[in-house]
Amino acid sequence: MNQTTADVLQMSALITALALVHRPFGDYMAAVYTSPRHLRAERWIYRCVGVDPDAELRWPAYLRGVLAFSAVSLLFLYGLQRVQDRLPLSLGFAAISPDQAFNTAASFVSNTNWQSYAGESAMGHLVQTGGLAVQNFLSAAVGMAVAVALVRGFARSRTGELGNFWADLVRGTVRILLPVAAVAAVVLVATGAVQNFASPQEIQTVSGGSTHVSGGAVASQEAIKDLGTNGGGFFNANSSHPFENPGGVSNLLEIFLLLVIPFSLPRTFGRLVGSARQGYAIVAAMGVIWFAGVVAVTVTEYAHPGTAAQLAGGAMEGKEQRFGEGGSSLFAVSTTMTSTGSVNSFHDSFSGLSGGVLLLGMMLGEIAPGGVGSGLYGMLVLAVIAVFVAGLMVGRTPEYLGKKIGTREIKLAACYLLITPALALGGTALAMALPDGERAMTNTGAHGFSEVLYAYTSGSNNNGSAFAGFGADTPFFNTTIGLCMLLGRFLPMVFVLALAGSLARQSPVPETAGTLRTGKPLFTGLLVGAALIISGLTFFPALALGPLAEGLA
Repeated sequence: MNQTTADVLQMSALITALALVHRPFGDYMAAVYTSPRHLRAERWIYRCVGVDPDAELRWPAYLRGVLAFSAVSLLFLYGLQRVQDRLPLSLGFAAISPDQAFNTAASFVSNTNWQSYAGESAMGHLVQTGGLAVQNFLSAAVGMAVAVALVRGFARSRTGELGNFWADLVRGTVRILLPVAAVAAVVLVATGAVQNFASPQEIQTVSGGSTHVSGGAVASQEAIKDLGTNGGGFFNANSSHPFENPGGVSNLLEIFLLLVIPFSLPRTFGRLVGSARQGYAIVAAMGVIWFAGVVAVTVTEYAHPGTAAQLAGGAMEGKEQRFGEGGSSLFAVSTTMTSTGSVNSFHDSFSGLSGGVLLLGMMLGEIAPGGVGSGLYGMLVLAVIAVFVAGLMVGRTPEYLGKKIGTREIKLAACYLLITPALALGGTALAMALPDGERAMTNTGAHGFSEVLYAYTSGSNNNGSAFAGFGADTPFFNTTIGLCMLLGRFLPMVFVLALAGSLARQSPVPETAGTLRTGKPLFTGLLVGAALIISGLTFFPALALGPLAEGLA
């Protein structure tokens, strides 16, 4: 079997698996968030927290719950790292420095999981499992809760109530993330991933030297880091490390975990608003962008010029032979388009044009299919923009799912879309203007600029992946990227929940002959066009200075 055939079969198997689970898993998640029952374990959690899970909240109260919970999580994770040297299972590691602890806490609480440290040589078992892995569950559940709140805004009428944040948070964790991650962890162990609490061991290398090999609760953290679109690796090499990703089967499973919730949530959306076609239109738009990205990166990497690339069958620098061009490209596009940050190859080693596609995947807002929860609410905000543009073209008040898109709604949607570009481009400009940015670049010219642009785009969009080799472990970058991660996560949520509250208060508008049919392929095309045009206009100058200049050179 040649490599091209293997790549096609791999892609076909992945798409088939996602298609098979789309409906049942989406329906299950819809049932989770609409069930009137509370499990016994859930009731115990509510009593411990002191909340009434049946109390309906308006959007300001829902937002206060999101921010309060995330603030407590941030402080807890920061403190855990600062006292690591006094904790059991620390493996003798020192306490994390203040700027690094802030960056890491902001990273994991914001579902970014940007890492400017090597996990196996900095974090003990307790911090890894009791701090980082726990936040992998909770930050993902927060994103799902906000997405469900926005969907309720479309589904409800003449009320400002969006549900209960605490119930949504607990249900997403207990009924969705925990059981699926547990099964995935067992499968990863079966494929060869490590799961233990062993101390680092010294082993002899083939060359006669020695090195330390670390163990840990790797499989369990790997499962939720991918399922929750988190991305923080137990090891510095992330999913290119054989303890995290032993081979082709585990690689395909991890890609499936990256995509399964984001690609299934549109079905949940369709069920909650009472129209499956609306969900199909959203998932089709996500799928078109994702598939185009995979094809573009794969073809570009195979066509990379040069003798070395021809001998290797492609641009194999920075990639694992176990996965090849197809498995590496598929993983890279999936991780940058899902707000994950998990990597099985060094994105710094991709060709200039391929790196540009990976950057564009994040710059689109990571909506194809996007992060857990954040991808769906990002795409729904774009849908609001798309129907507004369509309304302008035909000269009528735009409507979406029976709700008028008026001045307030379009202002909230526009503010949402402007936040991450302002953070990413502003942070890049600041870094390039200061000596810290120049010192951090391991390359000069267009590629060096791409490294800085990638770092702030990744942080601001809560992705977490990086161009390998970028020296970001400095007080300047730990602080500025940490701030970008927090602002890029929680400021958009403010506008999403405000939009949800505004929509929920409206009375339904009946369909007329002039109503745009948003469950049709025409709307899917309009949605894809809106995503590409908005991001293209915003980020094209920066892309022209970095990956496009490098690729065309």
